[in-house]
Amino acid sequence: MELSGNIVDVLNRRIYPGTITIENGYISRIAEGGGPYENYIMPGFIDSHVHVESSMLVPSEFARLSVLHGTVATVSDPHEIGNVLGIAGVRYMIDNGKKVPFKFYFGAPSCVPATSFETAGAEITSGDIRELFEKDGLKYLSEMMNYPGVLHRDALVMDKINTAHELGRPVDGHAPGLKGDDAKKYIEAGISTDHECFTLDEASGKIQNGMKILIREGSAAKNYEALHPLLKSHPDMVMFCSDDKHPNDLVVSQIDDHVRRSIAYGYDLFDVLTAACVNPVMHYKLEVGLLQQGNAADMIVVNNLTDFKVLQTYIDGKLVADSGKTLIERVPAEIVNNFNTSRKHEKDFQVEVHVDGAPVIRVIKAIEGQLITEELHEPGKLFDTRLVSNTANDVLKIAVVERYGNSKPAVGFIRNFGLKKGAIASCVAHDSHNIICVGVSDEDITNAVNGIIDYKGGISVSFDGNVEVLPLPVAGIMTNEEGYSIAEKYTRLDAMAKELGTKLHAPFMTLSFMALLVIPQLKLSDKGLFDGRKFEFVDLFV
Repeated sequence: MELSGNIVDVLNRRIYPGTITIENGYISRIAEGGGPYENYIMPGFIDSHVHVESSMLVPSEFARLSVLHGTVATVSDPHEIGNVLGIAGVRYMIDNGKKVPFKFYFGAPSCVPATSFETAGAEITSGDIRELFEKDGLKYLSEMMNYPGVLHRDALVMDKINTAHELGRPVDGHAPGLKGDDAKKYIEAGISTDHECFTLDEASGKIQNGMKILIREGSAAKNYEALHPLLKSHPDMVMFCSDDKHPNDLVVSQIDDHVRRSIAYGYDLFDVLTAACVNPVMHYKLEVGLLQQGNAADMIVVNNLTDFKVLQTYIDGKLVADSGKTLIERVPAEIVNNFNTSRKHEKDFQVEVHVDGAPVIRVIKAIEGQLITEELHEPGKLFDTRLVSNTANDVLKIAVVERYGNSKPAVGFIRNFGLKKGAIASCVAHDSHNIICVGVSDEDITNAVNGIIDYKGGISVSFDGNVEVLPLPVAGIMTNEEGYSIAEKYTRLDAMAKELGTKLHAPFMTLSFMALLVIPQLKLSDKGLFDGRKFEFVDLFV
């Protein structure tokens, strides 16, 4: 097979007309000359940190959408399903991913459960991590979220890191807001990347200590605007990632969006493509071709070097996307799950007050485009002797319901969701994937939660006694249905949530991070309100 066009040689920083000969999935020859050509051939894009589960699609279906954006490989952390099903969940992802012509590079989850302050469905031990490296060939230790454990050199945490080092695997980081001596100490433990930086100052400081920075642009967390100057100052230390993309956003773009925006800002083409294509291959030692003779034929054809419209995607010489259509065939996906809770009642979400007058309560402040939150102190609204949502000042009730048993739901309050009526709920709730719900009334909260319980996983919207559910039967966080169909159904529920009053760009994605205790400041687990800076529970009442 031969492919002709303007060849973008990123490694040697040159563009020339030529013809590529492909034999048995590899580039056997590159002949310079010919043309003139309109199209450009370049290495495929790599998503350098992504949780496939956040797309709500199994890996094989994720791949069908991803190749349309020129993505040929992902560095994928399967800790979402790991928190539900343990090492068996990780292997589910590996096995399903192998069924399609796409390069999934899964890591061994380092923090399952993420903390001891929440209920997860499973645990992945140091022994499991070693087994995933030695028997399953996984490429790296996934994001080390327990940064307090790293800073204090906790024995179990360091055992996991040392296992990775012993076996020559890089260790991914997760240290939002960490600066100065703490950041230096965290990096000195042998942690080489971070995708959680939300200021340029933070990212630059980590780079000075030898850490690579992944510029993230996901459905909820959007850090590109803050971090893109790194492409000029430190192009060799930067990669691009999406981290968490819901299906409606995955249909639209992936790493191709980072590339287009970077070129529009005027950054050097080869610096941008080094971040998008080369740096992940070098850092993680991926078997992904970079358009050199003898490499795997992993490449894309684009219309020009401004729009980067992907015309074709090749993986191991196989055409997997052409003219906006995926050529990866759908494959059956087994249903696996771990969901063991019963329907709830309105009284489960009631908060009784035993003092005179309106008490002052701790309120989570959600922030658009960020995973971090703030802690507010607000007077609670009383109805008889119960605390209730206050739509007038946008302080709404939020609840987390354990999905692995029947413990009492944890209840708190949150600002910036903006609902004027109804409730929204999700079983995609990082990282333990219990049920999380925000709503105006206890009735709507109960209905939204029970809608998810009835289907053993999903996302839901409830209002005035009606409930709409998008079922997610695979581990309670993914579907085995077709990607475009799910994107349409998700878009419908997203629109319904916005009809209830929320102004958030991605309300379900934002909701899913309100139980992520390892991201400061104030969060809610199934066990209660949690201060992510002090790493301890705090009381609802101030």
